[in-house]
Amino acid sequence: MDYIKKVLSDKKTEVVVFSSIAIALYGYDQGMMSLINTNYDYLDTMGISEESPLVGIIVSVYYLGCAVGAVLASYLGDVRGRKPSIFVCLTVTALGNLLMFVAGLRFRQGAMTLMLLGRVIMGLGVGGIDAVIPTYSSELNEEGGRGRALAQEFQSNIFGLNMAFAINLGVTNGLGKDNQWAWRIPIIAMQVYPVLLLSFIYRLPESPRWFIFHERENDAREALVDIYGKEEADGKYDALKQASKEESASSIGYSDMIFPSGQQFHETMVTVMGQVNQALTGYGAVSVYGPQIFELLGFDVSTSEYLTMGNYVSYFFLMTFAWLLIERVGRRFLMVTGAFGIAVCFIILTVLGGLAANDTNFGIPNLAVSIPGSIALFVATGLFGIGWLSEVWLIPTEIFPSTSRAQGAAISVVVWGLANFAVTLLTPIGFNNLKYWLFLVFAVTNLFAGWWTWAYSPETGGRSFEDNQAFFANSKEHDTWLVSLVNKGEFRHLPRGEKGDGVDDERQPLLAADGA
Repeated sequence: MDYIKKVLSDKKTEVVVFSSIAIALYGYDQGMMSLINTNYDYLDTMGISEESPLVGIIVSVYYLGCAVGAVLASYLGDVRGRKPSIFVCLTVTALGNLLMFVAGLRFRQGAMTLMLLGRVIMGLGVGGIDAVIPTYSSELNEEGGRGRALAQEFQSNIFGLNMAFAINLGVTNGLGKDNQWAWRIPIIAMQVYPVLLLSFIYRLPESPRWFIFHERENDAREALVDIYGKEEADGKYDALKQASKEESASSIGYSDMIFPSGQQFHETMVTVMGQVNQALTGYGAVSVYGPQIFELLGFDVSTSEYLTMGNYVSYFFLMTFAWLLIERVGRRFLMVTGAFGIAVCFIILTVLGGLAANDTNFGIPNLAVSIPGSIALFVATGLFGIGWLSEVWLIPTEIFPSTSRAQGAAISVVVWGLANFAVTLLTPIGFNNLKYWLFLVFAVTNLFAGWWTWAYSPETGGRSFEDNQAFFANSKEHDTWLVSLVNKGEFRHLPRGEKGDGVDDERQPLLAADGA
């Protein structure tokens, strides 16, 4: 009860709660499609078979929508304000979800077209939310954000995943795979997120930083009073005015970030490869196609669905280690060890998947293969949550200045969308053609992700923005991006004697939490 009162009276807490619900929104979609893809009525309504490449296309076009939505929403957020942009994105998300729900409801003709349209439109909204809300949240919670806070909030992403799959599993068991409501109910249940957020957004203030940048000083003062109270507002206002003057003198555009000659190109490539490598871990595919993976280990359909639910619940709780460790051992250590650990798990799954496919030939009891395979998949999922789920979203906020943080967030979401589009499109094709050998593909991609991170991604934790910028400046002087060769390898680990708890105005997580 006290927490509810705090939420209703403290604007910073409201922003954190709002941001957490928004993160859960896109986690929900990942879990939502898992069992829909195997619903017989859904496949019949769409006019496709379970092995059809169109199954992957329907899933993956959502991520193309996310990529486009991130750019459009970031532009709208800069021009019209963060709140109007978020409002539009939530409305678009709700519209896309409704189109998916009604696809083939009365007339099956055109059901596929309407479903694809709904997926793309919903992606536009969710991609915009992923790009704008991080910037908005960090601008309203500047002094309290740390990697620990972001990792804690990303647990809500896994909560959304669990909620979607639990609803899916419940209605599938209750109604059966031949019932259309077994796949329509999980889709329409997603409406709770945009509706809740739309009903809540009016309570939130606009970003004072946005007001200052658009020379609306009175509005900025009112927003600061609303957030911090009258006593702190004047000091915050003066600091924002000073920051605005400094940043206006050093504005950075997309051309400075995406072309090799640009001053922020190195930082952009670290951001881009972080998202690419996260996709290469394969966990976008695991989130969407979890039941099929357990089936490759020899489980029947029903058992595979329950094991997938168990994997997601384990995923949620193991994520706790992320926020316990991220400031103690650093982002880079968790990412490198996570990728190599996941690679080992996938190599084990390749062997066990092969044994499961040939258990009768070898005379091996099915459970002797499927149980250790399940353990390996549970461990791999936990390693992804600890090492890769939040880190790739955190690092851009620690290396880009405020003048390019919004663009950095947009680029991050665009790459995330395109990379996951490719992975979720190709995964069902891989399942149908490679079977258990797909695990070996993911083992190799994880080895690459771990190697690239070890070689080129600096440790940004425990350092100020200026400290991290020194790495990129020195890399130009040394004419190398190899972390081990810049400043004698100083950025391979956290600063000596530091646990990474320091926070400054320029190094903010995408979604900050006050007092975390």
